[in-house]
Amino acid sequence: MTTFEIVKKLCEEQKISINDLEESLGYSKNTLYRLKSQKPGSDKLKAIADYFDVTTDYLLGRTDKKRYYDLTDKDERDVEKELERILNSAESDFGSAAFDGRELDDMDKEDYELYVSSLRNAIRMHKRLAKKKFTPKKYR
Repeated sequence: MTTFEIVKKLCEEQKISINDLEESLGYSKNTLYRLKSQKPGSDKLKAIADYFDVTTDYLLGRTDKKRYYDLTDKDERDVEKELERILNSAESDFGSAAFDGRELDDMDKEDYELYVSSLRNAIRMHKRLAKKKFTPKKYR
């Protein structure tokens, strides 16, 4: 996939046209269409990446990971391990864990799944925020 195709896809996701993007970035008409046949300069590439909050490697087609702080497969496995640890710890430390004033053992299936889903999302959010905060600038 070329850089232009990637930029076009990002524009479609944001529901803007290529021309709107060119105006927002202060480029002349058809500047981005030249990406079909020419390699972009580093300044243009960085401006586009900043606009869409993606990495320049993603724009160049070197990786499928849009943002440096997106979770990898390993991160997802770590999330599941941490979730399991929390659920096991809650039961062993307190005899039985409680959510919304009810013990987990007494919950119906829907409420238990909601509880687990909430924990999983909180762990994911924490992991993303940690990546944003602690990833050195040279790796962003």
